[in-house]
Amino acid sequence: MLTPSRYSNIIMKIPTRIAFSLFFFIILSESNFLAKAQNTTIPVNVGVILDFDTWSGKMGMSCINMALADFYASNSNYKTRLVLNSRDSKSDVVGAAAAALDLIKNVEVQAIIGPRSSMQANFVIDLGDKAHVPIISFSATSSSLTSLRSPYFFRVAQNDSSQVKAISAIIQAFGWREVVPIYIDNEYGQGIIPFLIDALQDVDVRVPYRSVIPTSPLDDQIGQELYKLKTMQTRVFIVHMLTDLSSRLFTKAKEFGLMSEGYVWIMTSGMTNSIDLMESSVRDSMQGVLGVRTYIPRTTELENFTIRWKTKFQQHNPTILNAELNVIGLWAYDATLALADIVEKVGTTNFNFEKRTNSSNLTDLETIKVSQNGPKLRKALRGTRFRGLAGEFRLDNGQLQSSTFQIINVNRNGERVIAFWTPENGLVRKLNSTNTSSYSTSKKNLGPIIWPGDSSSVPKGWEIPTSGKKLRIGVPVKDGFTEFVKVTHDPSTNTTQVTGYSIDVFNTVMKALPYAVSYEFIPFAKPNGESAGTYDELVYQVYLGNFDAVAGDPAITANRSNFVDFTTPYTESGVTMVVPIKDNESKNAWVFLKPLTLDLWIASGCFFVFIGFVIWVLEHRINEEFRGPPLHEIGTSLWYSFSTLIFAQRETVVSNLTRFVVIIWVFVVLILTQSYTASLASLLTVQQLQPTLTDIHQLIKSGEYVGYEEGSYALGILKEMKFDETKIKAFKSTEECDELLSRGSANGGIAAAIDDISGMKLLLRKYCSKYTMVETIYKTNGLGFVFPKGSPLVSDVSRALLNLIEGENMKKIERAWLGEQTSCQNSNSRVSYGSLSLKSFWGLFLIAGIGSLLALIISISMFLHKERGQIFIRFNSESSIWRRIRHTLIIFDKKDLSAHTFRKRAHQEKSDTDSVHVIGASDATPNNNYPPSPSSCSVSMEPHSAFSDLGTPPREYCHPNPNGHTFQLAQAIELINHPKQEGPRIP
Repeated sequence: MLTPSRYSNIIMKIPTRIAFSLFFFIILSESNFLAKAQNTTIPVNVGVILDFDTWSGKMGMSCINMALADFYASNSNYKTRLVLNSRDSKSDVVGAAAAALDLIKNVEVQAIIGPRSSMQANFVIDLGDKAHVPIISFSATSSSLTSLRSPYFFRVAQNDSSQVKAISAIIQAFGWREVVPIYIDNEYGQGIIPFLIDALQDVDVRVPYRSVIPTSPLDDQIGQELYKLKTMQTRVFIVHMLTDLSSRLFTKAKEFGLMSEGYVWIMTSGMTNSIDLMESSVRDSMQGVLGVRTYIPRTTELENFTIRWKTKFQQHNPTILNAELNVIGLWAYDATLALADIVEKVGTTNFNFEKRTNSSNLTDLETIKVSQNGPKLRKALRGTRFRGLAGEFRLDNGQLQSSTFQIINVNRNGERVIAFWTPENGLVRKLNSTNTSSYSTSKKNLGPIIWPGDSSSVPKGWEIPTSGKKLRIGVPVKDGFTEFVKVTHDPSTNTTQVTGYSIDVFNTVMKALPYAVSYEFIPFAKPNGESAGTYDELVYQVYLGNFDAVAGDPAITANRSNFVDFTTPYTESGVTMVVPIKDNESKNAWVFLKPLTLDLWIASGCFFVFIGFVIWVLEHRINEEFRGPPLHEIGTSLWYSFSTLIFAQRETVVSNLTRFVVIIWVFVVLILTQSYTASLASLLTVQQLQPTLTDIHQLIKSGEYVGYEEGSYALGILKEMKFDETKIKAFKSTEECDELLSRGSANGGIAAAIDDISGMKLLLRKYCSKYTMVETIYKTNGLGFVFPKGSPLVSDVSRALLNLIEGENMKKIERAWLGEQTSCQNSNSRVSYGSLSLKSFWGLFLIAGIGSLLALIISISMFLHKERGQIFIRFNSESSIWRRIRHTLIIFDKKDLSAHTFRKRAHQEKSDTDSVHVIGASDATPNNNYPPSPSSCSVSMEPHSAFSDLGTPPREYCHPNPNGHTFQLAQAIELINHPKQEGPRIP
């Protein structure tokens, strides 16, 4: 096929007459060819409903015609040809509906391209669904028009809801907390709002107000709405409306000063896609505006088409200069290509319409016939895939799936792309960047921005309006605890003065803000001056909008935070219980037992007995002082053990193991006695102050009366804890609380006061010698100032509060209103007295026990090893274990003559015996007339034990003879020969 350029080259090379003849011949040839083609092709009626008086209507129709021409030029062998049946809706909803009804009923079109606006499409979609005629729109973008509503509606355009994530990403990047949407009051404007609100809530952005503009507003109406926005704190606006109305809005906004520094304006894609169509004066008023625009990849095909389209459009519209093609025209082009292609693929078997069987023919709507080819066209459209001028053409659920957006910034040189947004990567500086592994909302990915007022600094998104009213700060009115908030009314001047600790903190913080804030205190009171309600009701007034904030002493609770925002707390947190204290003066005759608890007394007594037993075991075989009759041995062991209390033990221990045990035990006794002495001295001399109650559950069980500050949230806590409401009393001041506590529950008072820590500390500052704080029964976040949800003041006030708390000014304010801390402020430290318990000494007992057991094990092991020849003698196989144990105990009960103590004494006694024998010999000489002296000792045999049948040898003992000249100690001679060997005979 010849192109226009080839035509012109050929024409320039031949004479004019020949060229004219040749040109006329070619025209006739093409006419004949087209006539033959028309005879072999099948026309298919298609409707087009547009507003031909508007720019988008003219551009759309132009792109539709070019799409058909291009399609059939490249597919001349196709049998079908779309025949366009155009209707002008004249920007009217009824006109669009009438045009659609005419096309479906009278022309019986197979599909309809259009209409232009979302309002027009709303009714046309229902007609298409009734007649099974696909409605293909390339410019109706409202989110309320969805294919789920009708399977015959296809939107070859981006859904408005697809851009809300991109808008929320911009807001999140700059940390703005409040946004006001400005939208037109029709199907187009309202459709995006639910999706926009949800996206903003996902990033914790609040919408305090919605600015709704009428569909055909007067300039005064626009001005009134803009003035209302100017008096608000929020400075971030999202504009969603058509181009013609948005032009008027921005022009008026500049006149009202809303395009100056500090403001933020964000446009949706409906305006940004058509920003080139706006007049230069309108663009001048939009300096610094951000916009979200549909991203169209730049390709060679798109550039060539744009050139051809400008030429074609200028020929048909010579009065329109500098026409610019936008994405709406590209969508119209791609939609027409898709429709022409599926009509050919579906075939020409059945283009008829059938009448409904249940039609009553009462109205035109009931006489609409049903297309037989509609279901096939619907199915083919859903499966169409190709690469169009606007990008990838794919209809999922009847919606065009193209979701990449450009973020632009309007300036004097036009608009400049500062970033891109994709669902996968969020905000990115460049597409196809390597650093896109995760979703990002960082402002570092945005290019430089010129904000309204030619400012390069990022607006904070809110301001205190200087021309607006003062902030109304609510304060509580109460009779007591006026140290925190005190409201004084002067009847002579009819003025109200608000003072107090909390008020001074609030004033100091507001002065520290980096900007001026004008406010006034409004008492929460009735006309007669009395309090208008509880703290919960006061806080709720902020939620209702009656107050802009609350300054005072409201506690931060989870329930209240559901309705308002709190600043950082400026006091300690929690609900505590204050009770009277009493002196425990029960010093009776048994007071000496109180320093130690019962378990420690028992443990100490047991260890005294145990240590005595250990010493007896270690000393019995080798020490004469621990031998004798059983009662003597028991008494000696216990005496030795208990005498360590006063270190009066007289017995000498000879075993090193015993000395090891005694050293450890003396150390334990020393610590135990010193602790007992100190505790007893404190008990007898120091005044012991104890609380009358230590557990709040005792109050519930005993049914005692309790008190709380009137209007405090502590009442709700007491009810939650199942307190009897008849047992709950309110007090208004610290003086009244003192009076109730002094009287006591039995005398018409209260047994405990329960309230916030800050209030109870104020009570203790005045009466610290009478009461004490014993238990924190409920955790809160302290006292804070109240602001509306999402208020931008919260973060700045909280930051100023932290600086105040960390400085010296906070201490000055506390001293001025709450007074100096008294010497008995920390009365809790001297409230309770506790006896010494086993928990404090179990480590010492553990050391003593382990040391004693270790000495026992070593001693027994040495005994078994040394006496193994006597212990492990031959027993009958029938001998019981008990007889073996008795045999071992009998051996243990005997002296260990091989011990060094007995060896030393035996050697000494032998020397004494030799001396005696010499003297006896001299006395026995013949010259001596006296008879020989009797023997110096008499020998007696130890009776056999129960084990004598086993061959246990007897022992001999030498008893001193009182008739002898000298006293000799008994010397035991033990036979250690073979058991059957007889012992020495006694003459």
